[in-house]
Amino acid sequence: MDIKKEKVQKKKLKQVPLIGCLVICILAVATWYVSGQANTTSVKRDNLLFSTVKQGDLKVEIEGYGSLRSDKQQLITSLTSATVQEIILKPGALVTADSVIVQLANPELKQLVDTASQELAQRKANLRQLKLNHQREILNESSNYAELEARYETAKVQLEAQSGLVKTGIVSPLDYKESVVREAQLKKRLKIHQQRTAALKKVHQEAINIQLEQIKQQQGQLDIAQNRLDRLTVKAGSDGVLQSLSVELGQSLAAGEEIALIGSVEDLIALVKVPQSKAQQIEVGQKAVVDTRRDEIIGTVSRIDPVVVDNTVEVEIALPTQLPESARPQSSVDVVINTDTLVNITYMERPVNATFNSSTSLFRLVDASNSATKTEVEFGKEAGRYIEVISGAKVDDIFIISDLSLLTETELKIESF
Repeated sequence: MDIKKEKVQKKKLKQVPLIGCLVICILAVATWYVSGQANTTSVKRDNLLFSTVKQGDLKVEIEGYGSLRSDKQQLITSLTSATVQEIILKPGALVTADSVIVQLANPELKQLVDTASQELAQRKANLRQLKLNHQREILNESSNYAELEARYETAKVQLEAQSGLVKTGIVSPLDYKESVVREAQLKKRLKIHQQRTAALKKVHQEAINIQLEQIKQQQGQLDIAQNRLDRLTVKAGSDGVLQSLSVELGQSLAAGEEIALIGSVEDLIALVKVPQSKAQQIEVGQKAVVDTRRDEIIGTVSRIDPVVVDNTVEVEIALPTQLPESARPQSSVDVVINTDTLVNITYMERPVNATFNSSTSLFRLVDASNSATKTEVEFGKEAGRYIEVISGAKVDDIFIISDLSLLTETELKIESF
């Protein structure tokens, strides 16, 4: 029995090295597996976006959004304080120059027009009275002049008769001299009377001119009052569409307060906003495609606003004269501006968080496998949703363009399900 026990113990001692080796191998494999898993992350394919590197010509396009606006607009304001009595048209209505939009009321203006009209009538009556008085004075002066002229003619005839008789002694020299003096005096009085009549006519004319000036001033005051009264009937003033109405029924308006905005329906422009970072690529004269959701209109960049608002720049697009029915003022549009064409370049869809003239790390799919390795890619110019590839990729490479910036692993395992 003792001999058998020694054999069993010796057999157990021979198995110890084998078990130790097996444990060491298992630990090594586990360590390698854990180490590999530390640098690899699994992601489902359905949660990823992929892009294939291509080569060819690429249009550099900048996208923007905005709305169509009337190139010619007219703002209608209240000329005086008034109350909104009636609203006749509402926004969106097509109008002509004589279309009545709103009826205002101001009783004081009506009273002012009546008062100015009465004052004008009074001044015109005064002018007529003044002319009658002047005519009466001229008639009196004419009568006096005729009488004086008759006396002068009599004295003149008498002097001519006496000039032949004084030599014969029939008329005494004294009587002749008296006739000479009388004729000279009457002649002088006629001349003075003529000068006075001429001066009187000038005085009369000046008095009439003053009265006419007063009438003109009063007429101006009446026209102003009448115009203000007429403006209570608010008209469009031009053909187009009523874009906005800023008043409500019964509202009290102050002078200069906005009432409505009229815009043309034929002369339209597109005002769009583009990112500030891309605005430097835009130049006046570049072509743009304006999408109204129903039609596409080819326009031209006509103005670039120098002011930056909320990291965007406003760009004005000039549109052709003939526009489709879908082009209406205030309607929203999307715009694509073609700034350049890159010839025969390598490009791909722009990854999330990638910008022009920069480099970033992307996961590139390994051929014929479900894994991807991190690769440094350098980018150039942007072209809408595409971006130029400078280095780090070749044609037909497939990259994951989803945002994986939080991953620190260098490899990625892609699961199909």
